[in-house]
Amino acid sequence: MFIVDAHLDLSMNAMEWNRDLRNDVTTLRALEKGMTDKPDRERATVSLPALRNGNIGIVVATQIARFVKPDSLIPGWNSPQQAWAQTQAQLAWYKSMEEAGEMVQIIDKTSLQNHISLWNNGQPNDQKPIGYILSLEGADSLIDLSYLERAYNYGLRAVGPAHYGPGRYANGTDATGKMNANGLALLKEMERLNIILDATHLCDDAFWQAMDHFNGAVWASHNNCRALVNHNRQFSDEQLTALIKRGAVIGGAFDAWMLVPNWERGVSTPTGMHCDLQTVFNHMDHICQLAGNTLHIGIGSDLDGAFGTEQCPHDLDTIADLQKLVTIFTDHGYSQADLNNIFHQNWINFLMKNWN
Repeated sequence: MFIVDAHLDLSMNAMEWNRDLRNDVTTLRALEKGMTDKPDRERATVSLPALRNGNIGIVVATQIARFVKPDSLIPGWNSPQQAWAQTQAQLAWYKSMEEAGEMVQIIDKTSLQNHISLWNNGQPNDQKPIGYILSLEGADSLIDLSYLERAYNYGLRAVGPAHYGPGRYANGTDATGKMNANGLALLKEMERLNIILDATHLCDDAFWQAMDHFNGAVWASHNNCRALVNHNRQFSDEQLTALIKRGAVIGGAFDAWMLVPNWERGVSTPTGMHCDLQTVFNHMDHICQLAGNTLHIGIGSDLDGAFGTEQCPHDLDTIADLQKLVTIFTDHGYSQADLNNIFHQNWINFLMKNWN
């Protein structure tokens, strides 16, 4: 199955975890043996070879750099200028991967169609570049609104205004409160530039405000269901229904604490909590039941998004194991047309509808 994954923090892993993603996953783990600076050391699941092994030919790849005040408990950068500089280092990594023939940027319908044709031409994909669509997770690094057009010009095509906590443009996970004037202006500028609004991580107040004020294309790149795991990071059925009505696609995320209730970070284990790919299916199936069809879900794994095998489904060793989820959907009676929708076509149709 050809797969599109709508949320991977590739440049964060390259620049902040110092992972050379041209290596296979086994090598990445070996290189980190004995390292303890981050909880997911030796537990990587994502690399460019692993993407190819899993026939994952297109990803939505992030830039991410949060602004935080110096006394914040949330990690980040102490000025928007520093955060912007970090995103530019991440951009430089993507460009270096392009120059090495490892990746290729997708920015419009033509480049999207060309890349789909390349990956489905019947030839082995072990040397093909990974196509990436650039997304900004959290808008804090945009020093002012003029930086959004600058970013659009280098290929930025989606923005999530918030990440964790309070933000410069919107409040995110574990925060509350509506967008400020800057946030509403950001939505208007995104609309002008035809940049996709990623509703992921918006707190409830900001979510509903964005739905009221933004008239452009909306998706949720990596979100699960509050009905199954009751936390503000998840979307309620009411929010999911609003997204469905807007024509959004919602990507299933693979972070264990979002998949099973009562997860305790650093204590719980995927095996002990029975967190497996079936639990991912449960969230995605819940959205299908709300929608009455398979037209609004996809993969947005967030694998290696500051967690590894210690906090993802226990039957997933590398991202190539996304193929196992195809079998689970099949076993639950989903048709081949449904499978195509879920694993690539919904994201592709969304972009073909909303891009030039």
